[in-house]
Amino acid sequence: MKRSQINAIMAEADAFARAHHFYLPPFAYWTPEEWRRKGPEAREIVEHNLGWDITDFGLGDYAGMGLFLFTIRNGSVDNLRLGQGKVYAEKLLIVDVDQVTPYHFHWQKVEDIINRGGGKLLLQLYNSTPEGGLDDTDVTVSLDGVVRTLRAGAIVTLGNGESITLPTGLYHKFWGAEGRVLVGEVSTVNDDHTDNRFLDPVGRFPEIEEDEPPLHLLMGDYGRYYHPGA
Repeated sequence: MKRSQINAIMAEADAFARAHHFYLPPFAYWTPEEWRRKGPEAREIVEHNLGWDITDFGLGDYAGMGLFLFTIRNGSVDNLRLGQGKVYAEKLLIVDVDQVTPYHFHWQKVEDIINRGGGKLLLQLYNSTPEGGLDDTDVTVSLDGVVRTLRAGAIVTLGNGESITLPTGLYHKFWGAEGRVLVGEVSTVNDDHTDNRFLDPVGRFPEIEEDEPPLHLLMGDYGRYYHPGA
């Protein structure tokens, strides 16, 4: 992805969230120059992978297969293992019409996906096989506290305010319909480096062509700008 495209997506996403009265935390707007001046007080943001996260899954077609995310809060794997401190995470996602996030599941993370506003969010669900494929068994999920059993490959539609709980090992892909969707994710600790199992090989983070300076830093940019011991 070009940095200019990422910068434009950031600005559009922020405007869309604000239009739905959802506001990002102050660190979202720190400039690269401000990041260079930050010290140990900002270490949690970096170490827990908070912030902007925009991906085309390495496929070069963000509109067709891509996702906007912003991690607002997150604990650590050690927190989860010990059952102490932050054992939870929260993200903001924005999903466009027919913009697909491909089939994947999580080994450890249990997540609630919530339609916070805009269009409808569609999710297609499969149990996973021990070998990591799609199973043909029925899927059982909780929709706003109501348990439902669905056939393999069923598509669930979430309207505004509706949510689904996705357990570990459940393959899901999702996309928007009838308008751009503001999506909330509330989960156990999030680890995008080791806890995602995609059905087909994709890249979780994009390769970036630096055609202009960053507007704000992606999570993957922190190492280039944040040096608290310098």
